Amino acid sequence: MAHSAVHEASLRFTSPADRGGYAIAALSGDLGIASAPALREQLRSLLRAARHLIIDLSAVEHADASGLAVLVGSGHRARLLGGSLRLAAPSPEVARVLSATGINKHLDIFPTVRAAITGQRGSPRRSSRR
Repeated sequence: MAHSAVHEASLRFTSPADRGGYAIAALSGDLGIASAPALREQLRSLLRAARHLIIDLSAVEHADASGLAVLVGSGHRARLLGGSLRLAAPSPEVARVLSATGINKHLDIFPTVRAAITGQRGSPRRSSRR
């Protein structure tokens, strides 16, 4: 799977039990071109098993266009499967990229994992805050 190189992202998955029906995938590292293909496949598998998914972005240091495409594609796939995708706790760097690209207007983004589980946003409908 992912190596410890700075350009690789790693994924840790927890089951949906006791989390409002949501499975949680915690990403860390660099969400970029090097990690995008493997991450796309991992998220596809997760969405087949648990259609309601929260992706914890708090440990993602950087995201480029390839990484953002994986997130957008995963959100679309979740909806096609009758599920949902929520992004949680983006790091300041990732929050800036989500906002600058306008992706924050198309994906459900929450300030914390707990807020994503409960569906409560601390601020506007699509949060771009840390």
